[in-house]
Amino acid sequence: MFVTAVDPRPAATTSYPAPLPDGTAGLRPSVRDVVKAYVGLTKPRIIELLLITTVPVMFLAAGGVPGLGVVAATLVGGILAAGSANTINCVLDRDIDEQMRRTRRRPLPRHAVSPRSATIFGIVLGVLATLELGLFVNWLSSALALAANAFYVFGYTMVLKRRTVQNIVWGGIAGCFPTLIGWTAVTNELAWTPFVLFGVVFFWTPPHTWALAMRYRDDYASVDVPMLPVVATPVATARQIMAYSVVMVATSIALWPVAGTGFVYPLAAIALGVVFLREARGLLLRAHTGAEGAALRPMRLFHFSNIYLALLFIAAAVDPLLH
Repeated sequence: MFVTAVDPRPAATTSYPAPLPDGTAGLRPSVRDVVKAYVGLTKPRIIELLLITTVPVMFLAAGGVPGLGVVAATLVGGILAAGSANTINCVLDRDIDEQMRRTRRRPLPRHAVSPRSATIFGIVLGVLATLELGLFVNWLSSALALAANAFYVFGYTMVLKRRTVQNIVWGGIAGCFPTLIGWTAVTNELAWTPFVLFGVVFFWTPPHTWALAMRYRDDYASVDVPMLPVVATPVATARQIMAYSVVMVATSIALWPVAGTGFVYPLAAIALGVVFLREARGLLLRAHTGAEGAALRPMRLFHFSNIYLALLFIAAAVDPLLH
């Protein structure tokens, strides 16, 4: 299970011993440093979004409060699965992570963990996730989590990311799977409702990621990753963000008739959608003035996109409790 979101902050600045020419460390790192390094490989800030797109869907699927046991088992498996995907991503992207300001202090660029050890760690997490979800939740949810991880690693990281401007559009599919996993964890079957929420996350991902990429455009350009802001003008990028935002808001409102929610969810979807579109329009207007880089203030939209997704899914969870 993997949520396609980006932590904008530079990685932690813990100082690890630099490797000597023969590959050995000058000083033996403490147990705490080793643990922090391995935890850092899993990108815990991104895993936090797992809660936002998994647990609320479980409330919606249960029509109320789902069983605590299944929620706990789903979250444990999801954390393991996301940690696996993120770790393998760190291994495959370690060459560009060393060059980008935002990522060069991650564990692999800092030589806090060897690529071989990180690979083994990622594979072990993936195996544990598959077994845990299958044995303690159900095998459908387990298969969906495994498919999401495979798509993120092989589809996005290895194929799409460095080859096409559509990288995050299609690569973002992996981040939509938690909506399906949360639903199937409760019902053990798929339905239209989680696919609508799947669509919300799918259309949310490009505005969220492109806003951050506008801020770190030079980073992506320096490593030849063709994010849209690298290959398109700020105006063209902002127009694409606006277009995806409109479709995202329309998709979010569509959950109302599809799931038969009460009044809480549609009111929240409309109110949050209006604010999101206002932020996207503000970015477009600033781009039209010729602003570039920090003057575009793309992080306004990026930060609100996280708030938007959290509140929208919370509304989806609260609605059946009041409906």
